[in-house]
Amino acid sequence: MKAVEIKPKIYWVGGIDWNLRYFHGYLTPRGTTYNAYLIVDDKITLVDTVKHYLFEEMLERIKDIIDPAKIDYLVVNHVEMDHSGSVPKIMEVAPEAKIITSDKGKKGLERHYKKEWEYQIIKSGDEMNLGSHTLKFVQTPMVHWPDSMVTYIPEDKLLLPNDAFGQHIGSTERFDDQLGWDIVHEEAATYYANIVLPYGDQVKKALDVLGQLPIDMIAPSHGVIWRSFIPQLLEVYPKWANHETDQKALIVYDTMWGSTKEIANALANGLEDAGIPVTTRFLQTSHMSEIMTDVLLSKAVLVGSSTLNNGMLPTVAGFLTYVKGLRPKNRIGLAFGSYGWGGQGARHVEEVLKDMNWEIPHELLNIQYVPDDDELQSVKETGRKLAKIICEKN
Repeated sequence: MKAVEIKPKIYWVGGIDWNLRYFHGYLTPRGTTYNAYLIVDDKITLVDTVKHYLFEEMLERIKDIIDPAKIDYLVVNHVEMDHSGSVPKIMEVAPEAKIITSDKGKKGLERHYKKEWEYQIIKSGDEMNLGSHTLKFVQTPMVHWPDSMVTYIPEDKLLLPNDAFGQHIGSTERFDDQLGWDIVHEEAATYYANIVLPYGDQVKKALDVLGQLPIDMIAPSHGVIWRSFIPQLLEVYPKWANHETDQKALIVYDTMWGSTKEIANALANGLEDAGIPVTTRFLQTSHMSEIMTDVLLSKAVLVGSSTLNNGMLPTVAGFLTYVKGLRPKNRIGLAFGSYGWGGQGARHVEEVLKDMNWEIPHELLNIQYVPDDDELQSVKETGRKLAKIICEKN
């Protein structure tokens, strides 16, 4: 297995996980990569490793360039096991290597692996000279773990940000322009929505620091390497961090006998009549992690549920639990649904939307049994009213 030179004497030596389909609660239909980078200099340095079962693949790529025993430094930007899982094995192959990480990184590695290794603890602003390359370190706590940090190589204007700017894409292509903006943007948005979204304030702080660095390549630890679409990437990331949305609406629902679906369709018709693009997601066919990309981009999120056993349908409850944990802000919410006698389903939906501090400009829509034409016309009018509010807010 061949390494890929991404800058002079800097090589991608990661592993491709073609079979991964589920990661931290969300679907990864394109698989992923665990990227590691080898710097060949007076001091040979490996930045990050791969998930444990791809160690041999990484090792073969390292052997394509150098004898792994000659590695002097192992930089651990992040302790999560998809990146640190091969640290014990690489330390067996390169027993003289010193681990470069933050104080929290050291504590995390010790708790995970219970090994005695030699460490050099760094903090933001610290530098290491490897010969013709310099490593500069910036700690980025809670993007997305407390130990997270990035490594910057000024001579090459190269940023190695670990999980930041990542995407779950497993491919033979190594660079963004080999796949195209549409694909890498979609996967970067999905990654942000499902992993990084709760940490917008921390992302903004990190972007402020990184914005002072000249960068012409970003090599994350998942997905392809950014070299052509960096301006576009650095335009959308601050918007996501600031919870800025598009002038569009998302409708998410589940239904028992079709009545809640009819309400959802009427809302969509009203919104579209007023010029607001609408995405409609049925929870029996759309996974909640796919829907999170729509949540990331949509100003209004309308959630509907029938009533079952005095509560929401389980699919709706699971979706709202997932969304609440990811903490999207500055959204307009609306709860709707149908019921037979109790009507608690839609009310419980509205309680969650209020708990997230979303703006609720309209009372919930809760229709008994099957909506008639007059009721559906009223629902459609509610969609039009929401469209006006969306336009005023954006």
